[in-house]
Amino acid sequence: MANDVSARQDRLQQGDFEYFRQFLQDACGISLGENKQYLVTTRVRGILSDNNLESLKALVDQMKQPRHSQLRDQVIDAMTTNETFWFRDVYPFEYLKNVLFDQLQQDGASAGAIRMWCAACASGQEPYSISIAVEEHRYSKPGAGPREVKIVATDLSTSSLIAARCGEYDSSSVQRGLVPERLNVFFDRCEGDRWRVKPAVRNRVEFRTLNLMDSYAVLGKFDVIFCRNVLIYFSGDLKRDILRRLHCALKPGGLLFLGASEGLAGVADLFEMVHCKPGILYRAL
Repeated sequence: MANDVSARQDRLQQGDFEYFRQFLQDACGISLGENKQYLVTTRVRGILSDNNLESLKALVDQMKQPRHSQLRDQVIDAMTTNETFWFRDVYPFEYLKNVLFDQLQQDGASAGAIRMWCAACASGQEPYSISIAVEEHRYSKPGAGPREVKIVATDLSTSSLIAARCGEYDSSSVQRGLVPERLNVFFDRCEGDRWRVKPAVRNRVEFRTLNLMDSYAVLGKFDVIFCRNVLIYFSGDLKRDILRRLHCALKPGGLLFLGASEGLAGVADLFEMVHCKPGILYRAL
């Protein structure tokens, strides 16, 4: 009898996991492996406790209700690594500052602003790093070009975007990738050992809510897109779909930065690989 009860409980738990897994994929494209039940349980245990919920099924049922969007954000944040810090991998920002900004200024001197999109921006470190690179390029080459740089940063988590728009970070956050010189030049010290991005950097970035499974048409066309360390969460079919739509969101010859462990996933015919030494980027064909 005890074995029968245990078997039923295991089936119920597996069913709850599949229910949760399907919801996550439908809601935001995150694809969990069949062996990730322990990972899910570990990461949402605190959320279940805080909301007096006894099962993953009860959690999903709550998230499906429109009034619980904040709960959905919590769960998505818990299920993604969110390993975000300043100037991650270094080379994209150095290449922007030392090569690309000059090229973009020359290639379209009368074509309006240089438009950049930072997808899955989390709490804002990446788009603000890009904006700091813009400032440093201008400092190093005063009068180099008249084109303004505009950065659109998107994420599906409203709580992450609230933090990003504020542009305020604790001492632990600013120590992750920021050298003291940049901290002192581009941030203001706030109360409680916190730091806030200066207006010149912050005002260049527009934060908007966007699920990468939705249409990008509302964003317009871009010269450069950063979509780094997010495709790893998606299925192969969804990766290919997103990459095709990113290609459509780029201007002719526009540039795409992916994460170090990410590739073109079956759409190599749409892009040309460009070596940045040490990294790579992709130019839209």
